Amino acid sequence: MLDKTMIFSIGNDREGDIRRILTTVYDALREKGYNPINQMVGYILSEDPTYITTHNNARSLIRRIDRDELLEVLLRSYLDE
Repeated sequence: MLDKTMIFSIGNDREGDIRRILTTVYDALREKGYNPINQMVGYILSEDPTYITTHNNARSLIRRIDRDELLEVLLRSYLDE
């Protein structure tokens, strides 16, 4: 089964949820004086939640997003698809 192409598809509601969570996490990191992009990239690459502050429940929020979903939303947004 692993030799087949996998198709990921998330609904627009879920994409909106992810967008709101990322915005909240970004704002929380900025409020605490961190570089939000660097911290979020570190989290995405490592899945280590300590990259994300607990301020405004950001760490708990970002853990609600599956990394595959997150990458799909980011790529779709970047590629305007």
